[in-house]
Amino acid sequence: MSVTEADPSGRRPSSGTPALSGGGAGLGAWRREPSTLVKQAAALPGGAAAPFVIIAESHVPGAPTEWEPHAHPAHELVWVRCGAMTARVGDRVFTVSEGCGLWVPTGEVHAGRLTAKAELHTAFFAPDRTPVAFGGPTAIAMTPVLESLLLHLARTDIEAGARARAEAVVFDVLEPARPQLALQLPGDARADVIAEALLRDPTDDRSLEEWARDLGVSPRTISRAFRTATGLSFAQWRQSLRIHRALTLLSEGCEVQDASERLGYAQTSTFIDAFRRVMGTTPGTYFGASRTAADRNAVSGVRKS
Repeated sequence: MSVTEADPSGRRPSSGTPALSGGGAGLGAWRREPSTLVKQAAALPGGAAAPFVIIAESHVPGAPTEWEPHAHPAHELVWVRCGAMTARVGDRVFTVSEGCGLWVPTGEVHAGRLTAKAELHTAFFAPDRTPVAFGGPTAIAMTPVLESLLLHLARTDIEAGARARAEAVVFDVLEPARPQLALQLPGDARADVIAEALLRDPTDDRSLEEWARDLGVSPRTISRAFRTATGLSFAQWRQSLRIHRALTLLSEGCEVQDASERLGYAQTSTFIDAFRRVMGTTPGTYFGASRTAADRNAVSGVRKS
């Protein structure tokens, strides 16, 4: 997302310094920090007729950064180190933390939010020369092999045959992550008000009955709207949203107990149980695995691009 194609609204990308945002709710899902840089689109690296099948690059913006909605003329794979990104793609929110990437097909409009100290890595794939396909935006397992190959392909001095061989291995190891951590937004006027409010403040603990009263509808109406649109009950949806936010907090170095408190859990054990139900493992195990993989890449000498 760091290098993006023209804004589909037709606005010209700004050639100056990115705007510094206030504290409102942005398009990258969560509430913006006051120091957030808000960027519009820029050109694809190498131009539209780039000579490579895969073009990779890396950035460290050094501040919380948000990209406005945009699309690419190429498939994009984005992943991060030392932080997290949330991406809003259509009616879904994805959280990208270490060990997981996000594949955004060509033409898919998306917006993103990057935490302050994160390393952002992107790879663009020429659609007409990419032999793999996914049915839509897809979380990708960023294995050490895949990440090492993509960082290697960020170089522009690789001999053509060697580049082609490396690209072929990328396509061999490019696989969806498990679980697919995507939060489906309701897309229903009766539930969207609640969903947007919770995206701004995941700690909002109003019950289904309280929301129904505030909105002047029945609890059954809201419950049915969430279940029909997302496949989850209201309580399950809110729990999943909080775990998305927890991934961002924990990726920034927040301790498990602190993340639990910031998300409104009375007991750390309750938070860990909720994390396990959504992610299939505990926070310690999840982040231990991703950081071990990151360490292996750092030791192998491929971390820097």
